[in-house]
Amino acid sequence: MTQVTAQMSVSLDGFYAGPNSPDTDVHNWMGSAEALGFFRITRWVIDGMAWRERQGYKGGEHDTNSEIIAETFESAGAYIMGRRMFDGGELPWGDEPPFRAPVFVVTHRPRETVVKQGGTSFSFVTDGIEAAIEQARAAAGGKDVAVAGGGTFLREVLAAGLLDQLELHIVPVLLGDGMRLFDPAGLGLPTGQALELTPTRVVHTPEVTHIRYAVNGRSELVTDDRGSGETDAG
Repeated sequence: MTQVTAQMSVSLDGFYAGPNSPDTDVHNWMGSAEALGFFRITRWVIDGMAWRERQGYKGGEHDTNSEIIAETFESAGAYIMGRRMFDGGELPWGDEPPFRAPVFVVTHRPRETVVKQGGTSFSFVTDGIEAAIEQARAAAGGKDVAVAGGGTFLREVLAAGLLDQLELHIVPVLLGDGMRLFDPAGLGLPTGQALELTPTRVVHTPEVTHIRYAVNGRSELVTDDRGSGETDAG
């Protein structure tokens, strides 16, 4: 069964990148404060052999982290992403991006489909996230539809109730400031509601703890008596 899945590396204090500046040129993102935080929390990815092979690089560690990266690539039959993610990645990804599958970019700016080497194509969807997911499902060949980022886009998918599975890669570092994945303003939760998740897998390594959650949906927050009722005196 095709699921809509997402994964994100975050610091222990909940940031997926450093502070964002409105003046940052997305095409010159590498030297920004946002990038510095991002590269720290994704260091475990860069060191993984599976990631390096996918990028066409040599070396890397063949370890648990690398196996999880390989699993993530294997499970995805199509991807969805936001336009800012595409704009920032188009040049660095080069002629053979690492996706090797159809990618559907949610945007307000129409553009013809871009076909790259290695099986990656970028289709630009102008009628919303749900439409992009439906197109991705049709292209995924029974595999999962993976949210490829960025963080703001992931929140939009989560807030819309369209995400089935979320995997957080929690890195033992405190950034202190930056772009917070679970920014309250972006989750769309009214007072008195919460978004419930169930952990389904936990894998710990020295560099990062991988926690996979099933996304259960919204629930109403209620109070309990905290033991204030009658007790059995025994």
